[in-house]
Amino acid sequence: MATVRLDVPTETTLQRLAARRGQTKSEVIRDAIARLAKEETDQDSAYHRLRPFVGIVDSGGKQLSTDTGRKLSELLEARQRERRTR
Repeated sequence: MATVRLDVPTETTLQRLAARRGQTKSEVIRDAIARLAKEETDQDSAYHRLRPFVGIVDSGGKQLSTDTGRKLSELLEARQRERRTR
């Protein structure tokens, strides 16, 4: 069992909800916690949401992920050379 301290506006809202729903304050609180818990479990990570799409794109054998550090360095150096010649 838990005890919860509420500020006056929250307590007023809780009483209003309980009366409107025909529930006890404890039932309203339990329902709210259950909804929050469900929301949290429904929110998977970005990986889990995108998992069906991982690996479905073919680069045509271009090996785009190899040597990315070197390719980025070359690109930045080329841009820097362009700026110097302007």
